[in-house]
Amino acid sequence: MKAVIQRVLSAKVTVDGTEVSSIGKGVLAFVGISVNDTEKDAEYIARKILNLRIFEDANQKRWAKSTSDLNLEILCVSQFTLYHKLKGNKPDFHYAMGPKESKILYEKVLTLLKTMYDPLLIKDGVFGAHMCVQLENDGPVTIEIESNTVRENLKDSNEVP
Repeated sequence: MKAVIQRVLSAKVTVDGTEVSSIGKGVLAFVGISVNDTEKDAEYIARKILNLRIFEDANQKRWAKSTSDLNLEILCVSQFTLYHKLKGNKPDFHYAMGPKESKILYEKVLTLLKTMYDPLLIKDGVFGAHMCVQLENDGPVTIEIESNTVRENLKDSNEVP
């Protein structure tokens, strides 16, 4: 499982011109699910989203506080395109888990976040929809996280993307 986490001042998701979610200061996490992912990967990604220290503390010390330390908002957006391989100039998505199975794991990430944190501070887009994501990046700070299970499984098959 992979998450691309962006520190934001604000972010929102719209579907068909209608706003479905928005947050103020916090993180926007794009979450991709690979064919090899399990609930263990969902747990790892949820913990990292909550505990990644990408914010300053009260003394402006960088990389000192996490989203959960500061009680900030989280907007999760499912994004299967994180698991791609380029074939020439065309992306191939055979590393991405299919929609039925990945929806279950994506919802597991959301459930874990809401269980480990304030559920009112967790927002998400619409799984499988064509979403427009608007954000005001803070920094900019963008961090990519990938669960170990995925890397190990792909390494074993000699297909690390």
